[in-house]
Amino acid sequence: MSLESVKKSDVLIIGAGVIGLSLARELHKKGFGRVTIIEKGSVGREASYAAAGMLAAQAEGGRADDFFHFCRESAGIYPQFAEELLDETDVDIELDREGTLYLAFTEADVEELARRFEWQTGAGLTVERLSAVETHKLEPFVSPDVLGSLYFPDDWQVENRRLLYALEKYCRRFGIEIIENAGVKALLLENEKVVGAETAGGKFFADRVVLATGAWTSLIKAGKLTLPEVKPIRGQIIEYHTAKRLFHKVIYSPRGYLVPRRNGRILAGATAADTGFDKTVLKEETGVLRENALEIAPSLINLDIHDQWVGLRPLAADALPVIGAIEEAENLYVAGGHYRNGILLAPLTAKVLAEHLAGENNSPYLDAFGPRRRRLNAAEA
Repeated sequence: MSLESVKKSDVLIIGAGVIGLSLARELHKKGFGRVTIIEKGSVGREASYAAAGMLAAQAEGGRADDFFHFCRESAGIYPQFAEELLDETDVDIELDREGTLYLAFTEADVEELARRFEWQTGAGLTVERLSAVETHKLEPFVSPDVLGSLYFPDDWQVENRRLLYALEKYCRRFGIEIIENAGVKALLLENEKVVGAETAGGKFFADRVVLATGAWTSLIKAGKLTLPEVKPIRGQIIEYHTAKRLFHKVIYSPRGYLVPRRNGRILAGATAADTGFDKTVLKEETGVLRENALEIAPSLINLDIHDQWVGLRPLAADALPVIGAIEEAENLYVAGGHYRNGILLAPLTAKVLAEHLAGENNSPYLDAFGPRRRRLNAAEA
């Protein structure tokens, strides 16, 4: 199909990662007639594919602020989200509700666990503080050096690659057009109104345009418009395979994590480096990941690394998501900057933005995470 032949859409979504796909599904459910997704490469093959699929609001949360509540609320959507996708696509996204353990190996780790336990219990959250013996009862294969742990029963995981498959299948089944290998050269503007986007293969016109472009957001040419600052943070992950599932919960330490899958895969991650768009697998990072994994589970020492890869997490200037309208221009919206939490935040991001586009609701999260906050924060400073 010629790209030039594409007709005008109600909504044009740029980016076919978990955010763009989730938004397209939500818009379709709200009755938007023609939703088109254009993707610079292949569907879902960037940060969303490289992720570990953790839904770890409490394990990674530092305080009970707007961002924490956003994470918790989005995680709470997942059971219904998974059930609906199974009904709609026959794809099980493998939502695993076994919970998450956060381990301590040093006195500093014990102090960090105590701090987390204090603020989370004070906020009325469900968290259990376990001794070393209790920890081993839950996960017998963790290191004998563990001093204790926190157990977060409401922090789960999902098989992110099956989630992407389900969302893509939904879009194709229900007539949402996805066009791959259509990298955007520039947004199309008429009198400060965004009317579409230009790719190497042609122009796409739409009543409204949404940037779900992850780490590439700041690279899009947009005339005099100032797009949100988003940069890539590389994260490398290694993968082991076991004949049977050794662990049942996601397992953290302050230095790394293990994510066990149903089929015996174990993901160990992750690094974080501000090195641009380089996705080269680095031996030194492999060594760090292996060391951190062995701290959690020394029994992995006899396993070879089965696979490893790098993803580029989209980090906004203030490390918070950017969701809402770009007020300098009509018809332009953004859903990005989710950094480590794109999988976790996809369902609620889609819901909030789809409701806004449908004129149904203006969520308080649009104020907390909208592009306009950049100016407000600068004025307050």
